[in-house]
Amino acid sequence: QVQLVESGGGLVQAGGSLRLSCVASGITFSRKAIGWYRQAPGKQRELVAAINSDGSTNVVDSVKGRFTISRDNVKNTVYLQMNSLKPEDTAVYYCNVRYGWPASEFWGQGTQVTVSS
Repeated sequence: QVQLVESGGGLVQAGGSLRLSCVASGITFSRKAIGWYRQAPGKQRELVAAINSDGSTNVVDSVKGRFTISRDNVKNTVYLQMNSLKPEDTAVYYCNVRYGWPASEFWGQGTQVTVSS
């Protein structure tokens, strides 16, 4: 049974930092690409950053230079380090894994990030 469990969200002032964690179980973690998504109130869920099994990463332009994604294959954990946070970063953050054909896709329960101005 695949499980993704996020943690690390909270309330922070603009300019502050948070580190989100996503612990995975039930998958061969080191072979999977993992993504971080976010969903703000009234908006669609959007991809923020992703890390491949080889450690290569991609982040969207809106967070480039502020957010960093990394992984620890020993701990089956993916991190999202968020610096210089802005009020527009306020959202529920989810981690995601998708693999196989037809694709199987799994989401965590999400962690709330609130950035006050």
